[in-house]
Amino acid sequence: MSVEERIGDAVNVLVTIVEACGAVIIGAGALYAFARLLVVAVRGRDTTSFVRVRLTLGRFLTLGLEFQLAADILRTAIAPSFSEIGQLAAIAAIRTALNYTLRREIDEERRQVAAGGAAKP
Repeated sequence: MSVEERIGDAVNVLVTIVEACGAVIIGAGALYAFARLLVVAVRGRDTTSFVRVRLTLGRFLTLGLEFQLAADILRTAIAPSFSEIGQLAAIAAIRTALNYTLRREIDEERRQVAAGGAAKP
Protein backbone atom coordinates (compact mmCIF):
# COMPACT_ATOMS: atom_id res chain seq x y z
CA MET A 1 0.00 0.00 0.00
CA SER A 2 1.40 3.37 -1.00
CA VAL A 3 1.75 6.37 1.27
CA GLU A 4 -0.97 8.16 -0.71
CA GLU A 5 -3.39 5.27 -0.15
CA ARG A 6 -2.60 5.21 3.57
CA ILE A 7 -3.22 8.94 3.84
CA GLY A 8 -6.48 8.53 1.93
CA ASP A 9 -7.58 5.73 4.25
CA ALA A 10 -6.65 7.78 7.34
CA VAL A 11 -8.57 10.80 6.05
CA ASN A 12 -11.60 8.61 5.28
CA VAL A 13 -11.57 7.31 8.86
CA LEU A 14 -11.22 10.86 10.18
CA VAL A 15 -14.09 12.04 7.95
CA THR A 16 -16.30 9.27 9.30
CA ILE A 17 -15.45 10.19 12.89
CA VAL A 18 -16.07 13.91 12.34
CA GLU A 19 -19.37 13.23 10.55
CA ALA A 20 -20.44 10.92 13.37
CA CYS A 21 -19.60 13.63 15.92
CA GLY A 22 -21.77 16.09 14.00
CA ALA A 23 -24.64 13.61 13.84
CA VAL A 24 -24.36 12.85 17.56
CA ILE A 25 -24.36 16.57 18.41
CA ILE A 26 -27.46 17.19 16.29
CA GLY A 27 -29.22 14.10 17.68
CA ALA A 28 -28.34 14.96 21.28
CA GLY A 29 -29.48 18.54 20.74
CA ALA A 30 -32.79 17.40 19.29
CA LEU A 31 -33.41 15.04 22.20
CA TYR A 32 -32.41 17.67 24.77
CA ALA A 33 -34.58 20.33 23.13
CA PHE A 34 -37.51 17.92 22.95
CA ALA A 35 -37.16 17.08 26.65
CA ARG A 36 -36.97 20.79 27.53
CA LEU A 37 -39.99 21.46 25.30
CA LEU A 38 -42.02 18.86 27.19
CA VAL A 39 -41.05 20.43 30.52
CA VAL A 40 -41.98 23.90 29.26
CA ALA A 41 -45.29 22.63 27.87
CA VAL A 42 -46.22 20.76 31.06
CA ARG A 43 -45.38 23.74 33.24
CA GLY A 44 -47.33 26.08 30.97
CA ARG A 45 -44.51 28.55 30.55
CA ASP A 46 -44.71 31.67 28.41
CA THR A 47 -43.52 32.12 24.83
CA THR A 48 -40.08 33.24 25.97
CA SER A 49 -39.46 29.77 27.43
CA PHE A 50 -40.28 28.18 24.09
CA VAL A 51 -37.93 30.61 22.36
CA ARG A 52 -35.12 29.61 24.72
CA VAL A 53 -35.69 25.95 23.82
CA ARG A 54 -35.55 26.90 20.16
CA LEU A 55 -32.34 28.86 20.69
CA THR A 56 -30.78 25.86 22.40
CA LEU A 57 -31.73 23.59 19.50
CA GLY A 58 -30.38 26.16 17.05
CA ARG A 59 -27.01 26.18 18.83
CA PHE A 60 -26.80 22.38 18.66
CA LEU A 61 -27.74 22.44 14.96
CA THR A 62 -25.15 25.09 14.22
CA LEU A 63 -22.40 23.17 16.01
CA GLY A 64 -23.40 19.90 14.33
CA LEU A 65 -23.41 21.55 10.91
CA GLU A 66 -19.94 22.94 11.57
CA PHE A 67 -18.70 19.40 12.20
CA GLN A 68 -20.36 18.24 8.98
CA LEU A 69 -18.70 21.09 7.11
CA ALA A 70 -15.35 20.13 8.63
CA ALA A 71 -15.84 16.60 7.30
CA ASP A 72 -16.59 18.01 3.85
CA ILE A 73 -13.40 20.06 3.94
CA LEU A 74 -11.39 16.99 4.96
CA ARG A 75 -13.01 15.02 2.15
CA THR A 76 -11.77 17.55 -0.42
CA ALA A 77 -8.20 16.69 0.59
CA ILE A 78 -8.58 13.27 -1.01
CA ALA A 79 -11.16 13.98 -3.73
CA PRO A 80 -9.63 12.51 -6.87
CA SER A 81 -11.65 14.37 -9.49
CA PHE A 82 -12.94 17.85 -10.19
CA SER A 83 -16.45 16.40 -10.37
CA GLU A 84 -16.22 15.15 -6.78
CA ILE A 85 -14.68 18.43 -5.65
CA GLY A 86 -17.58 20.27 -7.32
CA GLN A 87 -20.12 18.09 -5.52
CA LEU A 88 -18.38 18.63 -2.21
CA ALA A 89 -18.24 22.37 -2.85
CA ALA A 90 -21.99 22.41 -3.51
CA ILE A 91 -22.69 20.48 -0.30
CA ALA A 92 -20.36 22.77 1.65
CA ALA A 93 -22.07 25.85 0.20
CA ILE A 94 -25.50 24.55 1.21
CA ARG A 95 -24.32 23.71 4.72
CA THR A 96 -22.61 27.08 5.06
CA ALA A 97 -25.75 28.92 3.92
CA LEU A 98 -27.89 26.90 6.33
CA ASN A 99 -25.46 27.59 9.15
CA TYR A 100 -25.46 31.32 8.34
CA THR A 101 -29.26 31.42 8.31
CA LEU A 102 -29.47 29.56 11.62
CA ARG A 103 -26.92 31.90 13.19
CA ARG A 104 -28.88 34.99 12.08
CA GLU A 105 -32.10 33.52 13.43
CA ILE A 106 -30.46 32.66 16.75
CA ASP A 107 -29.00 36.15 17.06
CA GLU A 108 -32.37 37.77 16.28
CA GLU A 109 -34.22 35.66 18.83
CA ARG A 110 -31.52 36.35 21.43
CA ARG A 111 -32.00 40.08 20.91
CA GLN A 112 -35.76 39.71 21.29
CA VAL A 113 -35.41 37.66 24.47
CA ALA A 114 -32.91 40.17 25.88
CA ALA A 115 -35.32 43.00 25.07
CA GLY A 116 -38.01 41.15 27.03
CA GLY A 117 -40.23 40.47 24.06
CA ALA A 118 -41.30 37.18 22.61
CA ALA A 119 -40.10 36.15 19.21
CA LYS A 120 -42.50 36.14 16.33
CA PRO A 121 -43.89 32.67 15.55
